[in-house]
Amino acid sequence: MSVALCYPDGMVPIQDLAAGLDAIPDREFHQGVLGYLRDHRVDIATLEPYLYFSADHYTRNLIHRTPRFELIAICWESGQRSAIHNHRDQSCWMAMAYGKVQVQNFRLVRKDAASGFCLLEPSTHFVIDVDSPQEVDPEEPIHQVVNPHSFASRAVTLHVYSRPFDTCEVYDLKARHYQDVSLVNTTEFGVLKSDLRVEKVAL
Repeated sequence: MSVALCYPDGMVPIQDLAAGLDAIPDREFHQGVLGYLRDHRVDIATLEPYLYFSADHYTRNLIHRTPRFELIAICWESGQRSAIHNHRDQSCWMAMAYGKVQVQNFRLVRKDAASGFCLLEPSTHFVIDVDSPQEVDPEEPIHQVVNPHSFASRAVTLHVYSRPFDTCEVYDLKARHYQDVSLVNTTEFGVLKSDLRVEKVAL
């Protein structure tokens, strides 16, 4: 298997990271992504075309997509969080390009598709930083990602989804309700695709 060439400081440009993921054979892909992300930290300067932040909401910035996987940079202002959501039974790996985030997992106790009712319980939680890429637990895939104010920094996460998907289930703990939601990319390959007010930055 060919892999991206590491820089002396252990970092690789984002294009090499994507190419290295592409080079993992199909039969090894799901077992190989996490180790690959642990061995190849992204040079944040090479992410500059994809770094769009918004005061209104975190931004989704598509970097690379194939039928097998997509690579997305998500930019978080301090205090921003995702909805509680799943990944449509697809695999997901998360790595930090900048800053750190907190992940809260939830256990699905019960749901009813006809009424949209759901009952969740908080379970494990952990922090992802640049030294600790993580895989979403396939046995407990419902989770929320948060960049708490206490971390006092913007954050940029890199997400590998296999296979790509464009909707997910979003859960409301208080209302005990869930629904399907369409996913919208703020940018695709560096080009704005949504009307979200954004600021382009270099970290």
